[in-house]
Amino acid sequence: MACCLPLALPAVAETPPERAEVRFKTLDYRESQPGADRVAVRAATLSLRAPVNESWAVQAGQTVDTISGASPAYHSERLTSLKDFRRAWNAGATRYFGRGSWGVSAVHSRENDYVSRAFATQGTWATEDKNTVWNAGWGVSSDTIRPIYGGFEDSKRVQEALLGVTQVLSPTDIVQFNLSHSWGQGYYTDPYKLLDERPRSRHSTRLLARWNHHVDSVGATLRTSYRYSRDSWAVRAHTLAAEWVQPVSGGWTLTPSLRAHAQTNARFYLPVDPATAPNPGFPPADALYYSADQRLSAFGALTVGLRVDKQIHRDWTVDLKWERYTQRTGWAWAGGLQDPGLLPFRATWVQVGLTHQF
Repeated sequence: MACCLPLALPAVAETPPERAEVRFKTLDYRESQPGADRVAVRAATLSLRAPVNESWAVQAGQTVDTISGASPAYHSERLTSLKDFRRAWNAGATRYFGRGSWGVSAVHSRENDYVSRAFATQGTWATEDKNTVWNAGWGVSSDTIRPIYGGFEDSKRVQEALLGVTQVLSPTDIVQFNLSHSWGQGYYTDPYKLLDERPRSRHSTRLLARWNHHVDSVGATLRTSYRYSRDSWAVRAHTLAAEWVQPVSGGWTLTPSLRAHAQTNARFYLPVDPATAPNPGFPPADALYYSADQRLSAFGALTVGLRVDKQIHRDWTVDLKWERYTQRTGWAWAGGLQDPGLLPFRATWVQVGLTHQF
């Protein structure tokens, strides 16, 4: 589990929440390829965020999920059954000042074969007119890997640093830019896949740009973002996203969304060899690193979604979110080595949430 730093978008100095808030969310995720179902995940999350006084707020949460189904041993072939259970906890506290905030958070996650611990801290500072907010953060994660039938134990450590700025451009426009870099050392190989030997280090740089525009005539908000990332494995990725937040009568809010992603392949990715398919080919004799993992290939993906929120009472809100993800090698508009031997990949997830304020 990688350490994640929060990315705050509001371009005003943060203030403590006025009321406590409890959220419960449940997720059903299913993925497939032509002729076969793959991994299925069912998750439930319970979280709490509450003010302590005028200067402090605390938060805590727990996530439990079950993983079942089958995952390819290489490329999109030889689906191997799997079953796992994960339990994760998180906790944090935030101190608010007149023109900024500082917070810390910690996460602990445990699976049958994987334990992750993470810590992060982030601060914000606003200019006097509160039209510009600067933010900076740092985080570290420490993971222990114990493959069920691998007969060994290894570890991985990742650090991440972030710098960002949020700027009010007009009464209806806000932009944000974040630059982050992560550097990790340790075990990156997937022990459950054939032909997988990855470098023991990975450095990644990401640039995120966001623009929110409020449309007064219809009371809606257009949220757009672009993310570019590159890493030491030669993976270059572009992600474009847009969503339209439209309040309607009766306490309803509709949010359709669209996201396009494309990436190049890792420099050590092994494409499908037509001479041996559907059996795997073999890496060059002098290759130090190699992987037949579909996730490290060049591909493009499109995600469409719809979220529906309903304010059912002053203190209660319910939400439903549906998304459909489709991935194909032929959509790899970012470049890289396209691999026509891979099957298309699809995933669908449905999330239901209930929020109570008190």
